[in-house]
Amino acid sequence: MDKKLIPAKLCYSHIGGRLGALLTEHYIHSGWVKQVESNERLFYITPKGKKAFTEMGIDLSLIPEETIEL
Repeated sequence: MDKKLIPAKLCYSHIGGRLGALLTEHYIHSGWVKQVESNERLFYITPKGKKAFTEMGIDLSLIPEETIEL
């Protein structure tokens, strides 16, 4: 593998590995997603996140409205 490439891991239908962790951390620190207090693996997209993801061209209608597990 080219040493200039940074690996990204595909885990089922989402990005996993270090890239997935860094993206999740960025989204939390940006206020785009928040953790459900009763479960450390459950998150939801905030109104700020909905706006930001939509501006990036992400079609959020493909994500169910319920809480998502990361």
